[in-house]
Amino acid sequence: MKNQCELAFAAKDSEYILEPLSLPESPGGVAAVEESPSVPCIFCEECSPRAEQDQLLKHMIIEHKLVIADVKLVADFKRYILYWKKRFTEQPITDFCSVIRTNSEAPIEEQDNYFLLCDVLPEDRLLREQLQQKRLREILEQQQRERNDTSFHSICMFCDKEFTGNRSVLFNHMARDHAFNVGLPDNIVNCNEFLAALQKKLDNLQCLYCEKTFRDKNTLKDHMRKKQHRRINAKNTEYDRFYIINYLEFGKSWEEVQSEDDRELLDNVEEDWSDWEEHPVCAVCLFCEKQADTTEKLCLHMKEAHGFDLLKIKAEHGLKFYQQVKLVNFIRREIHQCRCYNCKESFQSKTELISHMEVTKHITFLPTRSTWDQPQYYFPTYENDTLLCTLSDSEDELTAKDQSEDVPVISEDLSDLEALRQSSVLNELLREQNND
Repeated sequence: MKNQCELAFAAKDSEYILEPLSLPESPGGVAAVEESPSVPCIFCEECSPRAEQDQLLKHMIIEHKLVIADVKLVADFKRYILYWKKRFTEQPITDFCSVIRTNSEAPIEEQDNYFLLCDVLPEDRLLREQLQQKRLREILEQQQRERNDTSFHSICMFCDKEFTGNRSVLFNHMARDHAFNVGLPDNIVNCNEFLAALQKKLDNLQCLYCEKTFRDKNTLKDHMRKKQHRRINAKNTEYDRFYIINYLEFGKSWEEVQSEDDRELLDNVEEDWSDWEEHPVCAVCLFCEKQADTTEKLCLHMKEAHGFDLLKIKAEHGLKFYQQVKLVNFIRREIHQCRCYNCKESFQSKTELISHMEVTKHITFLPTRSTWDQPQYYFPTYENDTLLCTLSDSEDELTAKDQSEDVPVISEDLSDLEALRQSSVLNELLREQNND
């Protein structure tokens, strides 16, 4: 039966009860304490909210001389405290804790005894492991529910597009379209809390990676794009509770688990890697989802499927590397915004846009050079755009440039340095400046 509460109202007379009364559900009141949102002191009636755990630890050190070692590795702090609160009523504290005497050389009245509770004690070690296993079971069950959940609904924090169904749809969208990768969706738990924490930072105009605060949303977006800060800060322990890896091994963070995996790789350097096959890096078509492992194949596809001949355009316009980069980024941005880069007409979908451009032949030729040859297009539309890495100046251009430019080569062991100074073109520039 639930707690029975009575409220008595009266004037200022001390014989009346002015606060609600509660009867415990069990003789020791343990059930009531476990349901409470606060954590009690092991020795007294002092309580602190779960979020203010450090205050309770400080209280137990100052008032009761108790130190709990590696408390951050305790999976369930409240259950841990309740367990030892009960045990300390059954046996003396010295049966469980090491005694540390401070000021041992001072007079007896100035000495203090502190009690250290740590996992060197087998009972404490076993308790910590059991709490960790219980937490792991709960987390895995929660993760499985989220993986099977088809009622998920959320909005992309970068483009305000709505997603329903499974959470992986949203995470894959952010990775593909916004280069924001938080890892595999199956490795994440408490997904809604995770997204809410990220959204809160963005609402506060805070960068997700360096965590600096900016004056407005546009400045923040430019910063995250230019600095490639579209990722979370792995050093921020606030995110640890959202990743399964942090629950897998007792007393180990994800960094320690990962470093152990790296050491295992280094220890096995003599293994045979002859059967290793490197996966080719694929570039994506400018107009559809087609991928190819070489630039030649991708250019051939764009020419045959869409009528866009990148190699011909490059040769006709004499495009050098950075001009090709700006052109690709310009086309990527226009296609992403579903806008024809020639007539500037906008469409509801990418399919409608490409159909229009192919029918009108707007896909085959470029707008005026001043439209796309702009400094803003030095920055990639998609930060993982592999096509940008495959662009290069043609060998014909380099050869022609080498032949057309008569660059003098000066020997390092030239003895007549004075003659070189007299014949330098800098002298002519200085004379012109003096005449002016």
